[in-house]
Amino acid sequence: MLFDSHAHLDDEKFDIDRETVIEALKGEGLSYVVNIGADMESSRKCVELAKKYDFIYAAVGVHPHEAAQMTDADLAELEELSKHEKVVAIGEIGLDYHYDDTDEEAQKLWFKKQLALAQKLNLPFIVHDRDAHADTLEIIKEVGYFNGVMHCFSGSAQMAADVVKMGMYVSLAGTVTFKNAPKAQAVASSVPLDKLLIETDCPYLTPEPFRGKRNNPSNVKCTAMKISELRGISYEELAKITLENAKKFYNI
Repeated sequence: MLFDSHAHLDDEKFDIDRETVIEALKGEGLSYVVNIGADMESSRKCVELAKKYDFIYAAVGVHPHEAAQMTDADLAELEELSKHEKVVAIGEIGLDYHYDDTDEEAQKLWFKKQLALAQKLNLPFIVHDRDAHADTLEIIKEVGYFNGVMHCFSGSAQMAADVVKMGMYVSLAGTVTFKNAPKAQAVASSVPLDKLLIETDCPYLTPEPFRGKRNNPSNVKCTAMKISELRGISYEELAKITLENAKKFYNI
């Protein structure tokens, strides 16, 4: 059985058939899914989905692309949402410098504030880090709270080793199945198994052999199969290890 540690089932791409997709998941080998907030509206939707389905849990938080619009009232609402028993993490939060018009200072400010919230609530946090590796790690070290996971990890094997040394987890998505992804495959081959999570980030990052189609949590099996192949262990063992890791990380 599998654990998709990072999904966005509240995304509008699922509006036409969300219930059908979700109801099929247990028959496709999914034990758990954590649905991840990206802004205030999606964080609220994540909690509602988690209330509706026993195997779905929620994380609440504001993605760096939305950080410039955050307010202290939003932070207070995230804290209130976190009181629900199915909310297991703060996220996704972090830094994303990919676009030229990025407000880096606003991203840093709200990353720090949301990290501090996770620490206050003793909840794990989920990091979005795109083209901002050095600043991301510097802020985590500055806050001094390391109960986190680097979601859809895009750094080097050396960076993954540094992240693990800090006590954090590394999560890999469908990119590890791509033919032109030697860096992700090097990470998959080297990260300690007890610090590894797998995810879909659906509806995005659809793995081979389904690239070009909408992703969904059942496709986490493709990532598990590829990593087990790279590690030289059975698919069943890799699935079991990552299931137990995610349950431990999210305290489920």
